[in-house]
Amino acid sequence: MASFNATNQVTMHDLSKYSLAQLRALDAKVIEELKTRYFLSISMAREQILHIAQSVGISEKELLRIKTPVTTTKSTVKVKYRNPSNSAEQWSGRGRKPAWVKEWIASGKSIEDAKVN
Repeated sequence: MASFNATNQVTMHDLSKYSLAQLRALDAKVIEELKTRYFLSISMAREQILHIAQSVGISEKELLRIKTPVTTTKSTVKVKYRNPSNSAEQWSGRGRKPAWVKEWIASGKSIEDAKVN
């Protein structure tokens, strides 16, 4: 099939000589090899983690029970403006102005008229 250069990499020049059917077959082999290596790396990482845990006295059962700490989520910014014509359209007043705000201002209306109390 493909020839390899000194660093064991397939060269694009070599691939250009293959038919579409040959490239698809090669693609299937590459995908299968990627899956195999992925699961092998996961298995190896798991073994390393278990070894480290056991070396400090944590059993596999304890390790699996440990939950990751809850991270704080971003707080949502309060809505500052709402489109009087469509209450689903809202804007916090931060970032780019939404289209409805631009249209609102372009029509001669004040943004303050859309302000949420």
